[in-house]
Amino acid sequence: MIYLLDANTLIEAKNRYYRMTVCPAYWSWIQRSQGAGVVASIEPVGDELRRGHDELAEWAKDQDGLFLSVSEDDTQQAFGAVAAHVAAQAGEMKAGALEEFLAGADPWLIAKAMALKDAVVITHEQFNLQMRRKYSIPNVCQHFGVLWIDTFELLSRTDARFVLAD
Repeated sequence: MIYLLDANTLIEAKNRYYRMTVCPAYWSWIQRSQGAGVVASIEPVGDELRRGHDELAEWAKDQDGLFLSVSEDDTQQAFGAVAAHVAAQAGEMKAGALEEFLAGADPWLIAKAMALKDAVVITHEQFNLQMRRKYSIPNVCQHFGVLWIDTFELLSRTDARFVLAD
């Protein structure tokens, strides 16, 4: 099984509970887990992070192995299915929601999970079928049978431990 990180999990970690100077072990854990083939993300997430002007952008620039390509045929075909599904719902959504969703990394993240078959999407977005202002990763994942969890469940499932050295 591989866990695919949404940008919001990294951004929120950096801004809140795993600040890079406060909990460097979290960021080392991501690197080790990526090296073990347990955690990854996708190139569009990497691109989004690298456009920033902060320590996360600098960190992302050194994490090429973390960000998987989305150019292979399976992911491209899955993206087409994701795009068709969300386009079919566009009339129920806020104006511009479709374009915003398709222009970002989220549909690619879901498509990559579909292509890998044994992937779980890690996001802090919430499942809410009543949401109309934007497309939610969990809502789209559910339609395609893709599992999703948040960062804290990921840490639990992988038995991550951040222990203070004495």
